[in-house]
This record gives sequence, C-alpha cells and structure tokens, in this order.
Amino acid sequence: MTSAITTTTRAARRAARRPHAQHLITADENSLAELEAALSTLPLCAVGRVFIEVPEESDVAAVSAPPRMTVTWLPRSRRSGAPGTGRRCGAGEAVSRAANAWADEMFCDDDGSAPRAQVILLGGFLGTADIVDHLTESLGVDAASIHAPEHFGLLAERR
Repeated sequence: MTSAITTTTRAARRAARRPHAQHLITADENSLAELEAALSTLPLCAVGRVFIEVPEESDVAAVSAPPRMTVTWLPRSRRSGAPGTGRRCGAGEAVSRAANAWADEMFCDDDGSAPRAQVILLGGFLGTADIVDHLTESLGVDAASIHAPEHFGLLAERR
C-alpha cells in the first residue's frame, strides 16, 4: 500500500513540475521579424523549442527567447533532402523534419490524451503544411492551438 501511495505522489509531483504547454515555433529566413515579435510576446516561463531554417550558416544570428526556450538554427546547405534521393535540402524540409521529430517526442501525455501545445508556424508554405498535417493528424494537436499564416489556408477547415 505504501509503494502505491509513494508512486502516485511522485507522479503528481512530476506532473506539477511539467509546463502547462510546450511551445513550438518555426521560422525561416523570410520571417525573422515576425519571429522576433512572436518571441517577445511569450511569457518568461515559456518552455519549448524554436526551429529556424536558413540557407547558409552565415545567416545564423542572435535571437532573444525566454530562457527555457531552446533555439535551433537549421542551415539548408548542411543538410540533405529526402532520405535516399541524394538531393539537397529544399526550402521547408529541414524545419518540418526537425519540428515533427521534436513534436513526436515532446507532445505526448502519459495518459494518451491530446497534447497541450502552443504552436506558431512562421516559415514558408511547404514546411508549414507538413507540420500542420503531422500535428493535427498524427499527434491530435488541436488546430485552435496552432497559428500559421492565414493566407496559407491550412487551418480553416480543421477548426
């Protein structure tokens, strides 16, 4: 009986320490100003990941993010395209692979319920479309918690 109580208490303490929502933010070289604006609106306690896809390593620059947000730069020139094709990494490929892999790991609850997530997608159409599809269809993320450019039309039919 004592071990069941201890296990439950430990699980409750772990759950209480977890953030209320994980943040996922993506951008590319064309949306850096919007990225800075979005990051400035996050609370200081925000937890999550920022993926920024750029053409070259020389495009990497300093970005201000809350302390618990990890910023990862993804230079396309250092990455390959789709596995097995021998092609170079196209626009949106690196950010969609990284964001989807991270979401697979981080947007899961122990009880199998839909993840609590706040998602801001600021990159180009191809990468953004792949991420929206993966989050909503594979992971069950509520489309209402995803922000993407309206002119892409990716979320209107999902809400």
